[in-house]
Formats: sequence, C-alpha cells, structure tokens
Amino acid sequence: MGRLVPAVTRAFDILELFLQGDGTLSAPEITRRLRLPRTTAHELVGTLAARNYLVPVPERPGRYRLGVRTHQLGSRYAEQLDLAAEGRQVAHEVAESCGETVHVALLEDTDVIYVAKVDSTHAVRMVSAAGRRLPAHCTAVGKMLLATLPEAELDERLEGRELVAMTPRSLTDPEALRAALAEIRILGVALEQQESNPDVSCVAAPVRDRSGVVAALSISVPVHRWTEDRENELTALAVKGAAELSARLGHRPAAR
Repeated sequence: MGRLVPAVTRAFDILELFLQGDGTLSAPEITRRLRLPRTTAHELVGTLAARNYLVPVPERPGRYRLGVRTHQLGSRYAEQLDLAAEGRQVAHEVAESCGETVHVALLEDTDVIYVAKVDSTHAVRMVSAAGRRLPAHCTAVGKMLLATLPEAELDERLEGRELVAMTPRSLTDPEALRAALAEIRILGVALEQQESNPDVSCVAAPVRDRSGVVAALSISVPVHRWTEDRENELTALAVKGAAELSARLGHRPAAR
C-alpha cells in the first residue's frame, strides 16, 4: 500500500462521523471528536460542503448532514452489486440455453470490465475472466457499449488514444471503428470476429436500467462452431438475455 494522504484520510474520517448518532454534526463537534486543528476542520468541512458531500441543515443553523453526492456514490455502488449478482444469474440461464460462454461487462473509459462470466460446457479457452479488463474496441461487449455513447463523449474518450491490437483482426483505425459503431447503432447488436481471440467470435446486446445502457451481455463461440445459422440463433439469445437482465435492473421498454 502506498502512503496515505493525511488530508484525504481526515476528509473520510469526517464523513464517517455522520454514520453515528442522528446524522448531523457541527464543525466544532467534528473538531472535538477528531481532535483536529480548528482551521483544518473548518476548511475540510467547507470543501466537502462545496462538493455537495455535506449540506447545511436548514432548521438547525451551524449543523451539517450528508449531501446528495454521498447518496449518488452509494446508489452507484448498489447498482453495480445488483448488476453483478443479476448478471451472473442471467448469464447462467443463457449459457444453459446455448452451451456457450456468456459474459456481462460494463464500460470504464475505453476498456470493458467483466462483471460476470459463465463458461461454455465445451473445452475452449477464453481470454476473459470476471474482473478482467480488456480494450473495448476489441470486444463485442465493448463495441456495443461504445456505440451507445453520445458522439461528443465518444470523441473525448478516443481522442489521443492508440487503438492497440489483440489479434490481426482487431480494429486499430479510428475511422474503421467509427464506421463499425455506426452500423452497430443501426443493428442494435454488436459482432466481433476473432478481434480479441483468434479462435473466438462473439455477439453482444445492450443491457439497460432505469437510466439507460449500463452494460452489455455477450455470447462467445469458437470459430469452428460459428455458422450463419448459429450466429442468428445466438444473436436472438443475446438480445433475449440482455432484455431479461435489463428487466431485472428496473428497465421498462417504452410504450409503443
């Protein structure tokens, strides 16, 4: 473990104090309980309040409570726990239906992080594992997620980034990637043909919660079992599995 930053440690000490009692505290109380210099305590409280981690209690002047940012962080943490747990269950169901490897992944910057994986019943080695990170542009789940980003956000994420190759078929030209993403937006699903593993092809569909796309579900197949009929079958299963996971996360399709 690296060196702890004292100011950051003190800020977290302050936030954790609000887990006790009635959830409200004044700066003098914080100073006393943590034995901090008065100026330091006031500066830290002021900084946390400016960032909406603490907010004044209107009916109790001089006192603070936890702000909306702490709620947002907690909600996001809970959402990811739900995604991982529900993702594993749905991945098992999809894998049982097709006998192939199923992944659920989310996008972080220009990488994907796998939060669930259920292996194929066949003997095939996959490059992924739950918790592993891979370049998004080399995977079906990653391309699916990149395709859902607004153009301005996609530009920002890709600006100055080298698109590294995992196989000779990986997309390393930015314009080729953008063309592929445009097609994915139209189709609503993403295909990957031996772009992260020379022996594997994948199909992925988007997973949504109440706020929009949060992940993608994919089915991975060795190329010797990848046929046109199999592609159509697995695409339908990926879409169905993604819809089931979306429903479990609270997504409701728009009424027609």
